[in-house]
Amino acid sequence: MEMLKGKRAVIFGVANERSIAWAISQALHGQGAEIAFTYAGEILEKRVRPLAEGIGAKIILPCDVTKDEEIDQVFDTLRKEWGGLDILIHAIAFAAKEDLSNPYVQTGRQGFHLALDVSAYSLVVLSRHAAALMEGRKGSILTMTYMGSEKVIPHYNVMGVAKAALEASVRYLAHDLGPKGIRVNAISAGPIKTLAAAGISGFREMLHYSSDRAPLKRNIDAEEVAQAALYLVSDMSSAVTGEVVHVDAGYNIMGM
Repeated sequence: MEMLKGKRAVIFGVANERSIAWAISQALHGQGAEIAFTYAGEILEKRVRPLAEGIGAKIILPCDVTKDEEIDQVFDTLRKEWGGLDILIHAIAFAAKEDLSNPYVQTGRQGFHLALDVSAYSLVVLSRHAAALMEGRKGSILTMTYMGSEKVIPHYNVMGVAKAALEASVRYLAHDLGPKGIRVNAISAGPIKTLAAAGISGFREMLHYSSDRAPLKRNIDAEEVAQAALYLVSDMSSAVTGEVVHVDAGYNIMGM
């Protein structure tokens, strides 16, 4: 049974074939969803376009989420081509390299603004546009976060603060959009080897530390996150909104 047959989803944040967003895209496509993709810049287009075309995507558009005109163009196209939208996947985050390597106390004003704009505010503006296309369709919005929003993770720094703002935004957006039947949730995934993770100093040690201490005594993979995403965007979770669901082999429950 294709639980998402007839549904239409737009994915923001695919970087390559190893990214969590791509695993989610495959899971949604496998359940019958029609998918549109965005990319940020020519370098990412070369990675994203072949993947998107490989699953039959007809809408593949540039979108730098710091540029309102590019966001407008994406949703204008979705409105023109589809008339409505059922699912939005937000898997976007960015911080300057120096703000991940230097102590958090040294974060500059520009770096702080950039991390919060790309990683947190983008969910707000994308949700606002998506909501206009989701009315009457029981839409679902899903974003990706990490436990660095809750606890100090060395070298995660300003990104942890941005993810905390992202998770708070999930709750406020769930409140605002709930009366329209639109649900907003987040997945807090454990560490996975992705392009984004490559920018975090000591990431390999994080993998070993997590697998040693998680109740399941292992790390997770992108496909496991994708299965949780499938649940959260489908009717199986029709009464779930404003939640941060941990997919981390149980690591987040540990104190000592």
